[in-house]
Amino acid sequence: MNRGLCLPRLKIQISGFLCAVNINIKDILYNMCCVNTKALFILMKLQYFPVVLQLVCSFLLLSSLSLSVAEELRKLSWSGIPRQVRPITWKLLSGYLPANVERRASTLQRKRQEYFGFIEQYYDSRNDEHHQDTYRQIHIDIPRMSPESLILQPRVTEIFERILFIWAIRHPASGYVQGINDLVTPFFVVFVFEYIEEEVENFDVSSLQEDALRNIEADSFWCMSKLLDGIQDNYTFAQPGIQRKVQALEELVSRIDESVHRHMQKYEVEYLQFAFRWMNNLLMRELPLRCTIRLWDTYQAEPEGFSHFHLYVCAAFLVRWRKEILEEKDFQGLMILLQNLPTMHWGNEEISVLLAEAYRLKFAFADAPNHYKR
Repeated sequence: MNRGLCLPRLKIQISGFLCAVNINIKDILYNMCCVNTKALFILMKLQYFPVVLQLVCSFLLLSSLSLSVAEELRKLSWSGIPRQVRPITWKLLSGYLPANVERRASTLQRKRQEYFGFIEQYYDSRNDEHHQDTYRQIHIDIPRMSPESLILQPRVTEIFERILFIWAIRHPASGYVQGINDLVTPFFVVFVFEYIEEEVENFDVSSLQEDALRNIEADSFWCMSKLLDGIQDNYTFAQPGIQRKVQALEELVSRIDESVHRHMQKYEVEYLQFAFRWMNNLLMRELPLRCTIRLWDTYQAEPEGFSHFHLYVCAAFLVRWRKEILEEKDFQGLMILLQNLPTMHWGNEEISVLLAEAYRLKFAFADAPNHYKR
């Protein structure tokens, strides 16, 4: 007998619950989540029921996650996380927030205090001779980021400068490298969503309460740090991690689409000339922010998502434009295309297709890396 949950049937049941006056509705739904984690994520998809979202948030906030439930959460997050529960889910998936609910409040308090302790200890040194070049480069890079309407808010600029400077001081092996600045934005935007309902691009961040801003800043720092722990060789001297990944991308594309590969060889386009940015910024300069956030749902759910799965996403992304690539007949045209791919109107559907193709490539090649090569 199939004991799985039927989504249409569950929708009907929940609709009936919500239409009825039943004082025990939240208890009923909460128990469903506790018994079957898939019920939790089916409920998460029913975003048009406010009481359901309130329930799901309560479940994630107030319940400890066993290893099996945490793994189920990771699997189900692969296909996208509803905005309302994305902040806590990202914190759980990244390992910043412990699965044990009894440890969460103390962990957050300790980590937030620790971060602001770093600021008290280090931030005044930003104008010292040894650190002023680092701070100056951060100060120059932030206004070049997107979305401009958010980044150019003075309060946001200050927050990003502190996050990036403290990270650089605490990681002298790499220090600050251009590209790291972009990696703060998705965390910052997602954690702002804990406090607002409107789109963050049109929101005056300085209107948030001071405690909220401090929490967002500290949480963004620690989650970005968790991400960078897994890809730090991308940013050490000569950026060897990126060099290896670009080489792996070239080898992979030569196997999955020889026509595209030979076309770029014919016009002397080097993969490093366009794919360095793809690896350095994790495709953030190629995609709208909404798509990056959706992509990162999967990266955080996928084992080694940022360090390994990203390679297959880049390969799928390149081959996605094979028609346009093959139509270009000179070096300049190819470079203009590859550095300005038309993704402005992309949304969840396009990202889902991209991720599905990347997963197919990973399944075909990840366990047999020699298949890259002829």
